[in-house]
Amino acid sequence: MEAPAAVPAALDHYARVAGPMHTIFVLALVGGWTVYGKVLADHLRAAPNPHRVRFYLLTLLVEWLVFAVVVVGVRRSDASLGAVLGERWRSFRQVLRDVGIAALFWMVSGVLLFLLAWLLRVGAIERRVNFMLPHGGVEIALWLALSVTAGICEETIFRGYLQRQFIALTRNVPAGILISAAAFGAAHAYQGFRMTMLIGLYGAMFGILAHWRGSVRPGMIAHAWQDSFSGVLGGLMRH
Repeated sequence: MEAPAAVPAALDHYARVAGPMHTIFVLALVGGWTVYGKVLADHLRAAPNPHRVRFYLLTLLVEWLVFAVVVVGVRRSDASLGAVLGERWRSFRQVLRDVGIAALFWMVSGVLLFLLAWLLRVGAIERRVNFMLPHGGVEIALWLALSVTAGICEETIFRGYLQRQFIALTRNVPAGILISAAAFGAAHAYQGFRMTMLIGLYGAMFGILAHWRGSVRPGMIAHAWQDSFSGVLGGLMRH
């Protein structure tokens, strides 16, 4: 008599958190920002004195806008935000556990990224993103805010929401992770083709982490730390 109870639980693993039209709308927003972001990035890259503050502020605005669209769509579908974000922290011990997982992930993924960057020969291409690196107190402060925003918003959008939607659509976990990672890489197309590939592979690592942990919180921490560390250090070395 207990066996039938397992069926709904298995089906729930592939349950959507929003309707198809909402997912299409989210993808359209991400795609629109990708196209405009590349145009803006190319303009800033060519400028002798790029206006980084405006670029940072606009990126902050867009990321929180898409985040809000995701949250509203999930709530209107009567799905729990826990299905997107994972179980809430209920103790300080759980916080420390996820911080530890994030730190370990950051170190391991850093080694893998270094090897992948060498294989893809992206070292010289990294100069294409020098225009983004912060310089001075105001830009560093905004960069840190942008890094935290990327950790929260991008992990929610790509790993918490889109990855779950693609898993539900394909009814296949690896396929959902890979499609979401491809979308994540494409969203960074302004950094060039090889960097887009590298970022997509990085997104797949975050996707595996989120699925294994059942939460995007460790990924948020690692993502925010990685962007903060690489941007500030790169900016100091560059300027």
